[in-house]
Amino acid sequence: MTATTTEDEKIVFFFDIDNCLYPRSYKIHDIMAKLIDDYFMEKLDLDFEEARILHQQYYKDYGLAIEGLVRHHEIDPIEYNSKVDDALPIADILKPDPELHKFLRAIDRSKVKLWLFTNAYKTHASRVIKALDIEDQFDGVTFCDYSEPILICKPKPEMFERAMRDAGVTSKDKCYFVDDSFVNIKGAMQFGWKVTIQYLDPLDATPPNLAGHYEIRKFDEIKKIVPNIFLN
Repeated sequence: MTATTTEDEKIVFFFDIDNCLYPRSYKIHDIMAKLIDDYFMEKLDLDFEEARILHQQYYKDYGLAIEGLVRHHEIDPIEYNSKVDDALPIADILKPDPELHKFLRAIDRSKVKLWLFTNAYKTHASRVIKALDIEDQFDGVTFCDYSEPILICKPKPEMFERAMRDAGVTSKDKCYFVDDSFVNIKGAMQFGWKVTIQYLDPLDATPPNLAGHYEIRKFDEIKKIVPNIFLN
């Protein structure tokens, strides 16, 4: 008789969304950066260069431009989201990716729970996975909750704790994670997650040091890292 894996014994594989489930070559990040700069100019009465510098400073300091806006300018993050993330033409840019579908379907779901893990708000996450047609491949999502008075996002330890609670996993040894962000992967490894993988876009330069345990440029490389989670 074959033993079955209960839900609390399953590995949880956390997947970042932006520039991870789709390539950076779609330039969604570039469009978003312009929308953020425009928002800074409008709300803070800045010229373009001032807005660009402050945007990058807040991103460097807090991991999210919106956190700097909330901390220092009392900006409503939900209103910000409507003018930035939700203003992106996601449906016009992203299309289903057969290779991504094939990769996700090859994971043994009797052993693994798939979980989305993003610093975006829930509406953005929903729009992206709908456009990619992978809504049915994931068991849930942990997102940066813009409705909270204090924003919690990767790579803060509290965000990794939230993701584990959301996904119903208690052991860090059951947590696997892929993200394109060096600091997020470094944070996850320092937090103690067992498998941390930085996804590098094909055009990215190789970092001088590993952020986590592994680097990949294609999702299929994960099959060599953790072959036991895939169907035969």
